[in-house]
Amino acid sequence: MAKAFGCARVVFNDAVRAREDARAAGEAFPKAAELSTRLITQAKQTTSRSWLGEVSAVVLQQSLRDAETACRNFFASLKGTRKGPKIGPPRFKSRKDARQAIRFTANARWNITDSGRLNLPKIGAVKVKWSRTLPTTPTSVTVIKDSAGRYFASFVIDSDSQAEAERMPATDQTIGIDLGLTHFAVLSDGTKIESPRFLRRAEKKLKKAQRELSRKQKGSKNREKARLKVARAHAKVTDARHEFHHQLSTRLISENQGIAVEDLSVAGLARTRLAKSVHDAGWSSFVHMLEYKAARYGRTLVKIGRFEPTSQTCSTCGVKDGPKPLDVREWTCAACGTVHDRDINAAINVKTAAGLAVSACGAPVRPGATAQREETGSHGFPTEPCAA
Repeated sequence: MAKAFGCARVVFNDAVRAREDARAAGEAFPKAAELSTRLITQAKQTTSRSWLGEVSAVVLQQSLRDAETACRNFFASLKGTRKGPKIGPPRFKSRKDARQAIRFTANARWNITDSGRLNLPKIGAVKVKWSRTLPTTPTSVTVIKDSAGRYFASFVIDSDSQAEAERMPATDQTIGIDLGLTHFAVLSDGTKIESPRFLRRAEKKLKKAQRELSRKQKGSKNREKARLKVARAHAKVTDARHEFHHQLSTRLISENQGIAVEDLSVAGLARTRLAKSVHDAGWSSFVHMLEYKAARYGRTLVKIGRFEPTSQTCSTCGVKDGPKPLDVREWTCAACGTVHDRDINAAINVKTAAGLAVSACGAPVRPGATAQREETGSHGFPTEPCAA
């Protein structure tokens, strides 16, 4: 397995180097077929690269495709045709990288044995601890080694979107979610979900492991053991956070037909003094799970603008009462006198701004509380109900 990782890494670096040499010489970038012939077929016949023949050729071809995709994404980012932040050119991979991966397609003739082992070409039958049964025959498998020294097999399968949507029974419930730090999530129905704070709870153990690592001599075997100990401690925190996100997102998707969340600027919040707590909460990962699960099971997910004054607006009368410090958790509306819990009021406003706060007959739950399209942060959201 380590040999396959190394060969894939070398081919990727050779492809990046060939493109850089062509750019420095002012020549056209070599095509994928030319790189395949030069860096794989011909390289196997040389003394310096003869060991490339000891691994599956499919692994090397997929590594070339990854380099091609990285270059294509870089140029698309330069032209502005690729969504998201600007990305840099592909960089050389190191054998000390925290993550190593190889991919086998159907051409590699890999298979799953009757005993449940994963039979990989030129590697052999690998014992696998299955997390779930595969619903259909997979088309490819990616073997990943993480920083904690754990191996994972990720399969690509074709799924029926209609069958997936039918797995979740239809419901007429809708919900608004206000994400925070004191409570991970506050729902518009008044439910408050405590923040587990996995990183904060593991800080003492992480600090001890990191201190032991810093005292080891660089390059020694004891330092590698200490590094693995630190990586496994962080992996344990990450796994616990992901499990919490999965359970909560699945529950919300199964219970509600429409879900509204706020489009938070996590990158901006991560530059404040609350950075560690923001990263510990993992809002982006949670919202991403809601997105793909909503699309998978036929639910409606609406994101409202981050500048929507959800904490400043009274959810009863719709009057904007102005900004408030974070230490103010309850406030009284000056117009109607309603006493509001800050987080619950914000969750209700999130639901209303998304157009999900409607009754069975289609009328607004609270007349006059629906945010207008011309208000800040509400552009692009429909005024009619979005829920099915």
